[in-house]
Amino acid sequence: MKAILLSGLCALIVSLFSTRWAIRQFAAWGLGQLIREDGPQTHHVKRGTPTMGGAAVVVSVVIGYAFAKLLTWDLPSRSALLVLFLLVGMAGVGFLDDFIKVRKQRSLGLRSKAKLVGQTVVSLTFGFLALQPVLGDGAAATVSHRLSFARDVGPALPWVIVIVLIWFMVSGTSNATNLIDGLDGLLTGSATMVFAAYAVIGVWQNSHSCGSANGANGLCYQVASPLDLATVAAALAGACFGFLWWNASPAQIIMGDTGSLALGAAMAGLALLTRTELLLIVLGGLYVAVTGSVLLQVSWFKLTRRTTGVGRRIFRMTPLHHHFELLGWEQVTVVVRFWIIAGVCAAAALGIFYSDWLGSQG
Repeated sequence: MKAILLSGLCALIVSLFSTRWAIRQFAAWGLGQLIREDGPQTHHVKRGTPTMGGAAVVVSVVIGYAFAKLLTWDLPSRSALLVLFLLVGMAGVGFLDDFIKVRKQRSLGLRSKAKLVGQTVVSLTFGFLALQPVLGDGAAATVSHRLSFARDVGPALPWVIVIVLIWFMVSGTSNATNLIDGLDGLLTGSATMVFAAYAVIGVWQNSHSCGSANGANGLCYQVASPLDLATVAAALAGACFGFLWWNASPAQIIMGDTGSLALGAAMAGLALLTRTELLLIVLGGLYVAVTGSVLLQVSWFKLTRRTTGVGRRIFRMTPLHHHFELLGWEQVTVVVRFWIIAGVCAAAALGIFYSDWLGSQG
């Protein structure tokens, strides 16, 4: 528990000060945000706001975790390093995207195929490493061959299918968080709740891990280094919370793809490593809804254009938060209400997780 508190607190403090530094320095370097022309008109005032702020979040997480390890004289676990690999690796893909936008002064950075290649390389590298056998870490491999909400149960899937699922989860979640990063503080605030929930899950799994006193009396979780995963999750929550101080409306800095892709990949990594893959659907319900709105909009437009010759839309604009802006909602109103939805999803996911444990005791 000491490492968790130290990690979260250090990441919070580093994030507060490093983001403030980034605001001044990135503005001096001319790293200003480009705004899409077809977006809500209220967003054009953000043009020129420093972007790539996600770099401060990533640095804060790494420093916060390292600080906790140093003060507790504990070696980092393979599970934690895998999450950090996803975070930093996907941040690199996002950085290239942001850099191209700024360098070429356009709202489109990496082409979709190039971005997908980068996401695939990071995802498959993580998958290959995570599926290797672990010696003396309480599990045969860091990532399970089974899918579950809260427990490592069900039929084992072939190695190839597991790799494909890992790629789908990491790429899909990073794209989902990228889509929702369109309003000041929306992703940062909701992500804080998700990572805080994973810190709770990691602590609980550690208390009831196989071989522990609690785990020996009933249900146990076959998760490698759950307490260290909670330490990383706490660092992620603290870093996002610190960044939110400067990212809240009106944002003085924008996270950019550097941060949005990285945070989504970290969420997927925590879900895979805590073996709660399906629970992420509930925990990240807000991201599922926003991504679903884009898929529905594109599918319906293509279908109606093919059948009637005129493409029609379900929403005024996607992603979903822009639809409510065009309905006349203030940006702050949309953000706060979406935060409420994210909080409800996090509470529901923790409820499902705990209910599964209660059910096993009966």
